Parts: sequence; structure tokens; C-alpha cells
Amino acid sequence: MIVIGIDCAPPQLVFERYRDAMPNVSALMERGSWGALRSSEPPITVPAWTCMVTGRDAGELGLYGFRNRVEGETALRLADGRDVHSKRVWDWLGDHGFRVAPLFVPLTFPPSPVRGHMISGFLWPGADAPWCFPRSLETEIVDRVGAYRADVQRFRAEDLDRIYSDIVAMTEQHFQIAELVWKEKNPDFLMMVEIGVDRFHHAFWRHIDPEHPRHDPKNPWKGLGHEYYARLDSHIGRLCELAGDETTVLVVSDHGARAMRGGVCINDWLIERRYLTLREPPAAATPLDHGLIDWTRTRAWAEGGYYARVFVNVAGREPFGVVAPNALGAMRAELRRALEDIRDDEGKPIPTVARIPEEHYRSARGFPPDLMVYFDDLALRAIGSVGNRRRVVLENDTGPDSCNHDWEGIFVMSGGNAPRRGRIEGAEIYDVTPTILAAFGIPRPPGIQGKDLGASVGGGGVGMTGPNPASTCRLQQRTRS
Repeated sequence: MIVIGIDCAPPQLVFERYRDAMPNVSALMERGSWGALRSSEPPITVPAWTCMVTGRDAGELGLYGFRNRVEGETALRLADGRDVHSKRVWDWLGDHGFRVAPLFVPLTFPPSPVRGHMISGFLWPGADAPWCFPRSLETEIVDRVGAYRADVQRFRAEDLDRIYSDIVAMTEQHFQIAELVWKEKNPDFLMMVEIGVDRFHHAFWRHIDPEHPRHDPKNPWKGLGHEYYARLDSHIGRLCELAGDETTVLVVSDHGARAMRGGVCINDWLIERRYLTLREPPAAATPLDHGLIDWTRTRAWAEGGYYARVFVNVAGREPFGVVAPNALGAMRAELRRALEDIRDDEGKPIPTVARIPEEHYRSARGFPPDLMVYFDDLALRAIGSVGNRRRVVLENDTGPDSCNHDWEGIFVMSGGNAPRRGRIEGAEIYDVTPTILAAFGIPRPPGIQGKDLGASVGGGGVGMTGPNPASTCRLQQRTRS
């Protein structure tokens, strides 16, 4: 089996707008099963990929975003593989004697021992830090394809031509590495995740999306979406051809993408409502410096991003907490009511959902936020900076960006003994691990979520439902003008 992960690939592009640019993925769809894949909550690269490969939700994993709080601190710390305490799908496969090769999957730094080979994903810090297991693989790869490109640097910037060139080079290298590992290391299971699509969307969404409010139909990059997705499809086609008809191929994404129409300045709103107090007001918009917070007069603050994480300054939990622990419930309820009635600068309601993690997840491990707040169903980001002059701003506060994540990713399964079912409905990110394990005949581990998408129609079946001669993965040649 080969699992090709495309970070941030949305159904509306893969299945609709750019389908003509993706004959190889279209062939997989026509000969297998495909549909939208509901993401995790929150729909963020970290934790979504880990939800996918463990069958656990973000609360169970204790992963609420790229960065998470730790005891005794108010700031967030970048997550890495040491924060994953659940078995991942390749661990179960290895336990049953299968050779595995997880490549570029988020939260695989530092690389961990597997029954096969591992290459760390985009959160590899660079320099002399290890990025392969076994480490001897590093020299082998560099000698063949050059210095490892784990990510695109400064992808939220204005030099778009440089960004696109770097994305294309990184994507090409990642598929070269995947082909090399498949041919020469002979894994039974290979999973790769390409982060280039995510970087492309954040840099170019308003240029390729004619419905984005800031789209300029005369911009010079408007055709790059079709071009890049065609390049991506060619790489997928070559890998599928190399894999052969007996290999089951999954093409999946962790979440989708949509136009970002601006952001809500959540900390400025908290200041206005006197939940958050600074020692002195900033002269201009600036990131929230926790050293400038007057903790003796602060009851709550927030972290920005695709969604807002609101924390209550609880006595005994936070270093300088002032809210009594027995008042936390009432404080959360008060904040929730106020946030779900939030208005924009013209007084119009902003559709807002504020969730309490303990009520939403099966368990809420680690250090969950007290409230998880989504503005306008992800059309608006949460702006964590302070000193903004408006409640709703047009720009992201961490660099140029016109794309936010969306709830629906993609799922395509074809080849090998995969069923030819056509379009399917109701698939979720938690279904991927049970589907993979069942295909290899491995019993379902206790406690994981999700269903086997390869089971026979009507349920009851385990594994793939018999050979299908039409379920093949062949390289499709694109006609070039």
C-alpha cells in the first residue's frame, strides 16, 4: 500500500476545478472509491495528520495546534514527535511484521525507530538535527537528490515567484525520495505527506480563486493553480506506475482550504471587555507579549491562528492566576455567551461557535484551551496581536495570507483489492487507520475511532472486498500544447 498525503488539498479543487489537470488522480477515482474526508477538530496540520494515523481525536492526543501549552507556563511550545503518546498506523503494521516507510509525515521529528525507514516532516529544525531513521539514510538521500528540503522558508511573504519555485523544487524532491525508498527499500507500506500544497494555498489563494474578495483577475499568477496541480498529478502518476496494479493507493488530505476574508482581533476584544489588561497600550499592532500582561488584573487571554484558543487565568494553574478554580465554569459560560454574540465594526453579528473541549472530545488530555472559538465557520482567522484599530481586519497578522483551512479534505482509494464504489459519503479522518489495518488483515486496536472504508457495502466486512481487475493505477499521459 502507498498512502499519498496532500496537505490542505480541498475537494473543490481536486474533484472539480482542477480535475482536468489531474488525469492520474481522476483514474484512481474512476476505478475506486472517493469522496470528501471530514477533518479533525481543529482542522490544522498538527494535530490532523496524527488524528489520521492514530484513530484518536485531538483531545485524546492532547494536541490542539502547532503549539501547545505546558504546565507552569502561559506561552505555547512547538509540538514534535515526542508529544505523540499513541501508536501510529505504521507501529501496528511493524508489530505484525510488515516493513514500513513513513516519509515527511508531520510530527515525525525526531525520527523514531520503525520496522523500516522514516524521514521527518516539515517540522524538522534543520542544521545537524537527525531527520532519518536509520540515520545512514540521510547520506544516501543527499547523495542522490541533494540537500533535504523539509519545507519552504518564508512562504508568507511578498516574493511570490521565489516561493513558487521553492514549492515546485521541494515537491519534486519529495516524490523522488518516495520513488527511491519504494524501489530500493521495498516497504510493504509507504506513506508520504507533501506539504507543498498547503504552502501554495497560503501564498497564492487570492490569486487563483476568482471568488476571493481581493482577487485581481489580471494578476500574473492566476494560472498557477492549474499548473501546480498538474505537476502534482504527474508525480502521483509516476509513483502509481512504479507501485503496480497489485498495490492499493490512497490519496488523502488532512483538511481543506477556503478563502480567508480577514480576522477577528480576539485579544483586543478581550481588552475592550476588561478580561485582558496590559501594563501599557501598544503604539501599533504587535504580537501579544506575555511579559507586558498585567496578570494581577487579567482574567483571560487568547492565542490566535485558524481558530482562537482562549485561556482563563486560573489561580493555582497559571503562574499568576487570579480566577478561583471553582469560578472557572461560570467564567467559561460568560465568555462563551459574549463571544457567540460578538459583532463586527459595523455592528453586524459574526457567526461564532465557542466549544468547551471537555464537552466535545472523548477526553481532553494535555493542556487544552478553556474555549475553542471558530469565527464565521473558518472564513475569519483569530488575530492574536494587540493594538489593532478595528475588531475585524483584512490581513493575517503573521504575514501575507489569503487562505484559511476548511473542514473537508479528500479521500481516494484504488488499486490492489480496493472496492470500486465510486463516490462515497460520510468519510472522516479517523477512518483512514482502520481502513489501512483492515487491508493488511490486522485486527482493530481497542479504543480507536473510525470505520473501515474498504469493507463491503452494508458493513460487516473486514478488509478489501475481493480483487477488481479495473482497480488499477496507471500513468495517464497529459496532452501538452
